[in-house]
Amino acid sequence: MNLLRLFIGISIFTVIVGCQTVPAPIEDYSIARAAMDAARAVQAARHSPGYWHQAEEAYRKGRIYFEDRDYAKAKEQFIRARLAAERAENSARLIRQKTGEIL
Repeated sequence: MNLLRLFIGISIFTVIVGCQTVPAPIEDYSIARAAMDAARAVQAARHSPGYWHQAEEAYRKGRIYFEDRDYAKAKEQFIRARLAAERAENSARLIRQKTGEIL
């Protein structure tokens, strides 16, 4: 009888702990989108295609994970997208400044 109660108690505890989820990374999603918009505004795809491609790919994956409710992976991808978009923006601004294009 005690063994059965112990088994039921452990089972309930496992179910409760297993149901906890990571909160939706709304802030990371928004910041990544803003970084993408800023990079797009300085034509990063043209001036810094490597970083831009990394940012687009990470953002796309993040959105897919977000829609699938895999928030931990989505957050990771949104952070990668933000970093790559910021690098693309900075690189594009530097290149445009060196070539004399108006920012």
